[in-house]
Amino acid sequence: MDIHKFRTLFFIFIIIPLLWSCKQETQWKGQEPVKKVSTQTVPIQLQYKGTFDLGNGAFISNEFEGARLNGVARSNDSLITVLIAPENTPINASPWYAFKLWSETESEIQLKLTYPESAGHRYFPKLSMDGLNWEPLDSANYQVTLKSKDEKTQVAEDMTMKLSIGPDTLWIAAQELITSSHVDQWMYELEFNSFVTRSKIGESQEGRTIPLLKIGESDGQKMILIMSRQHPPEVTGFLAMKAFVETICSDMEIAQNFRTKYNTYVIPLANPDGVYHGHWRHNRGGVDLNRDWADFNQPETAAIKDFMTGKTGEKGGKFYFAVDFHSTYKDIYYTIDPGLKGNMPGLVPDMIAATAQEFADYEPNIKPRSETDIKITSSTYFFFEFGAESLTFEIGDNTPREFVQKKAEVSAIKLMELMLK
Repeated sequence: MDIHKFRTLFFIFIIIPLLWSCKQETQWKGQEPVKKVSTQTVPIQLQYKGTFDLGNGAFISNEFEGARLNGVARSNDSLITVLIAPENTPINASPWYAFKLWSETESEIQLKLTYPESAGHRYFPKLSMDGLNWEPLDSANYQVTLKSKDEKTQVAEDMTMKLSIGPDTLWIAAQELITSSHVDQWMYELEFNSFVTRSKIGESQEGRTIPLLKIGESDGQKMILIMSRQHPPEVTGFLAMKAFVETICSDMEIAQNFRTKYNTYVIPLANPDGVYHGHWRHNRGGVDLNRDWADFNQPETAAIKDFMTGKTGEKGGKFYFAVDFHSTYKDIYYTIDPGLKGNMPGLVPDMIAATAQEFADYEPNIKPRSETDIKITSSTYFFFEFGAESLTFEIGDNTPREFVQKKAEVSAIKLMELMLK
């Protein structure tokens, strides 16, 4: 095995998990308090899609769902420069990119990702030969340029990677590419279970279906809600949601018992337009959906609101738990102030604590929301409007995927144990 590849694999699969699992003296503080912003529809800039001839027999394309590539030029014989820009501004910097590349002959190139002045590089590139199976780029072939030498304010201005290209298509993306087609296939497979049904909760700005899964065989009075992909690039959150839901659908005795007591409603793709267009964060209306839970100006949030209001109006139904899966720089739980009581007080902190006990040397990072966040974000809306014990379950961009799955599975088991007591 090539020594550089061995060194990289050792770092990715051995060192990173060890560093991650160790208790830190100070944990990441998470984002600043959420502020109310306008959620009225504003224009966005759609990217031009096509297959671009780079010369020397090389081609690059963004002609697929979830792609992001806003401009490209061959700077010299060995360097290709790509521009990645957001759908509109202002925007939280989650600079998603995804494109595919090939060449008539085998060649070695350098590919540089550049961003607007207000943004920088964030996601470690993933490579695929089929658009389905992804591996991180060898770190020996990855280099960033920092905007500042101050360690406290360092931002990666751009990123350059060394690539081998040839006749076989090489896919490059910020994270694993998971589009509505992948979500449809996942839901289709779950529907083979007699206790799972799929329906439509509403439509997006562009008329795309916002899908809904119902899991369970109860009388419908006791419910939980699970949601993901309000923000298109947040793939690690989707992976955690997927494992969480699959655990509730499993053959384990506790899952079978849970499904007789509670119905679980899943919204796996809350922002289908944003995912389709490869947006950094917003929907087709140019809005961060997770700031629209006070005014409901966007059809996606309005559809979820109408659904939940309708369910709680049927036979006095209650949502006892609601979780919104997201991704950020590092794992963190955004919870409701534990002094505030919903329909099942203590459920969320007890679930987090019970989950943590299953992992050696793991200290969960928890940041409670305050009453000042009422109805601005999804989790605060779920709590203050419906009494659902609510949680924003954030997964780090680079959290080891095996841990993402295991943590979600254990969390689902602990939730079911607590709710069945």
